[in-house]
Amino acid sequence: MTDEVHIHVHGQVGHISLNRPKAIHSLTLAMCEAMTQALLAWRDDAAIRLVIVDHAEGRGFCAGGDVTLLRRSALEDGGAAARHFFDVEYKLNHLMFTYPKPIVAFMDGITMGGGVGISQPAQYRVATENTRFAMPETGIGLICDVGGGWYLPRLPGQTGKFLGLTGARLDGAECLWAGLASHYLPSEALAEAKARIIADPAAVETVLADLSAQPPAPRLAANRDEIDRLFAPDTLEGIVAALHADGGEWAGKEAQTLATKSPRTCKLVLRQLALGGAAATFAENMAMEYRAAGRAVLLPDFAEGVRALLVDKTNDPHWQPATPEEVSEAMVDAIFALLPAGEEWKPL
Repeated sequence: MTDEVHIHVHGQVGHISLNRPKAIHSLTLAMCEAMTQALLAWRDDAAIRLVIVDHAEGRGFCAGGDVTLLRRSALEDGGAAARHFFDVEYKLNHLMFTYPKPIVAFMDGITMGGGVGISQPAQYRVATENTRFAMPETGIGLICDVGGGWYLPRLPGQTGKFLGLTGARLDGAECLWAGLASHYLPSEALAEAKARIIADPAAVETVLADLSAQPPAPRLAANRDEIDRLFAPDTLEGIVAALHADGGEWAGKEAQTLATKSPRTCKLVLRQLALGGAAATFAENMAMEYRAAGRAVLLPDFAEGVRALLVDKTNDPHWQPATPEEVSEAMVDAIFALLPAGEEWKPL
């Protein structure tokens, strides 16, 4: 076990609380292993009826995965440590997705990347006025992994494609509107919600309904028509052309945002969402993401994106290739090609 995640049992409730506040609870390998170990033990324990996942302190639920480890692995060991991390993390995601007992995830604060992977599989996903949800991977040269290929294509209209390409941040009200959250509670009600759920796990739906608040109007809903129209093309070039041709203020802002993202990674995400949307099972989607993520971290855009956004913080990534037109179908195909039989990802 690790002190980076607190694991407790309260009566009939298992409680996983992320505890890495200085890193906004970004997931390390040890955290993923500890969570998996606890969930496996509780799965077969008849005394445990429900699991709560939250964070111990600080301003975010979970800001992502251990990007520093991934970059170091790409630069030093050919991505071996990165692939091992993805394998363990994705097994955790799949375990949660297929878990036979209810999981309640409290998405209070920043919920990005790896935080999406441990909240979206939960049956109950609680957003608050503090929630800031995003899949910002195209800004660092990585696909929207941890299940993004499954969740994003199943959102209303072209919402998932918009979120995956632009990395747009949603607040709690927008998460509820899009179906990314099942409930919206004021943050001041969370302690009472957890206490009441622990007191009576069978009453979880009643508790969350009783404490739910009316959220503000979701801004995303006001842009739904534009999102569905301008992000409808199947190609990155088509989407960029549609945004530029529109001439409106919103389209112009999104065109500027897309121009800052890795062109190759945007094309990888489009392929990922197409494959994930067609996947018959979550496991099939995760095997696809494992192939792509393990290869994407070895591309120059990943090390460059992490450098520019997270290491040097200069926000000036130099992408290779620099334009969508230079990214060929063959480049994309290579990232999603099947692995040798013994190297393919499998769930627990």
